[in-house]
Amino acid sequence: MTDVTSSKSTRRPHHWRHDLIELAAMFTAVVVADTIAKTIAKGPDGPYLLVFSAIALVATAGFHTWWARRHSHASHAPPAGDTGGHLTAAAVPAPARDEAEEPTPPAETTLWRMRTTVADTPGSLAALCTVLARLGVDILTLQTHPLGDGTVDEFLLRAPADLSAQALARETATAGGRDTWTERADAHDLVDTPTRVLGLATRTALDAAELPLALRQLLGRCTLHSVPAVSLTGRPTGEQAPVEGVLEETVMRLRDPHGGTLIIERPYLPFTPTEFARARALVELDARLGPRVPRSQDVLTLPEGNEITVRRADQRDLAAARAMHDRCSARTLGLRYHGPVGDADRYLGHLLSPRFGRTLAVQTASGRLVALGHLLWDGDETEVALLVEDDWQRRGIGSELLGRLVAMAEETGCDSVYAVTQSSNTGMVAAMRALNLPLDYQIEEGTLVITARLAPAPRPDALTQQEQQHEGARRAER
Repeated sequence: MTDVTSSKSTRRPHHWRHDLIELAAMFTAVVVADTIAKTIAKGPDGPYLLVFSAIALVATAGFHTWWARRHSHASHAPPAGDTGGHLTAAAVPAPARDEAEEPTPPAETTLWRMRTTVADTPGSLAALCTVLARLGVDILTLQTHPLGDGTVDEFLLRAPADLSAQALARETATAGGRDTWTERADAHDLVDTPTRVLGLATRTALDAAELPLALRQLLGRCTLHSVPAVSLTGRPTGEQAPVEGVLEETVMRLRDPHGGTLIIERPYLPFTPTEFARARALVELDARLGPRVPRSQDVLTLPEGNEITVRRADQRDLAAARAMHDRCSARTLGLRYHGPVGDADRYLGHLLSPRFGRTLAVQTASGRLVALGHLLWDGDETEVALLVEDDWQRRGIGSELLGRLVAMAEETGCDSVYAVTQSSNTGMVAAMRALNLPLDYQIEEGTLVITARLAPAPRPDALTQQEQQHEGARRAER
């Protein structure tokens, strides 16, 4: 804190004793001067002595004044080690302040992700950065993906809100960028790439069902299909990628450690060798760790007092799930699988695989499995499905499972979930309505598809130039 001392506070207090002493000294001086003057005046050189005395008195007074001022300034000078931290109010003039001047509010900005290809020559990136600086765009992060005929630069930008994606792509083209792709970003994209990749690897290591989601988040907007090596009827599908995988422009094919092939597609934006290497490393990590599912569980009490346990399930629960099928009625199995009841057991291996989604199981206090809830990755969409044993229906188990599955879908960033059922399945319809989410209903050949929207749809200005051209061509064909 700066010490400020006013001029009033520096004055010495005024005392009457000082006045009395000064008055006595003055009278004494007058008496002494009168005596000396009379003595000198009676001598022969009296007038001259008086003149010389007056001159000496004036000189003495002048010397005394000069000496006093010099020592007064020295006493008020700052010490040699003082850097000026303690100043008086008079020493620091207050800056002139314009009362009419107001602080300028910060300009509104928008986060963008942009990817463009530039020539692999010195100065190409500098030219692009110069154009972005002229537009008032701040580069937050930058990644480079080397190619054979150039370099793909991926930016995270903070741009003025009035700068559109079209204008950004157009100005980028003037700086030598080609195949420019842009989309809106959010605060989650502010995490640097190594940290994000390590986080995805950690999630994959803890839960085998996280691999498809981790690949989606690693590669951006893409569609992932897991094709088994053998179909449900036991016939080979012919899908078996080589160990090192295959990269074909906008399609990756990676060998699934659980058998079959992982097919990753991303329209309009080719994969780079760097992205292919990252995806393959994540799949190799999953293969080395083997099957794994978190074993956390929650114990709940039903309204009638019975306790149930909700936990994650995988293919190790295959025998218990088949036993539950045997206890279910043909109508219950038909509402769930929409096909011949005899084929129900064939789907269990697919449904319980963590590669195709997540499964929640409900078991009683005795350990018997009485319900299954599935969250299935269907390409770039997400399906929810429920099966509750007949004797345990109408007790709120289905609604509990559905709520947990939808919460999982929200955590993974899904925009919507859908359920395939029949209009006669009033329990499933009621459970979907109880979510209190916007619902869309569609009937296809007697099958009811209910879609719950979890997040708003992407904004139109987030489409890339390639997507807009494709959309325009498709509308023209119509």
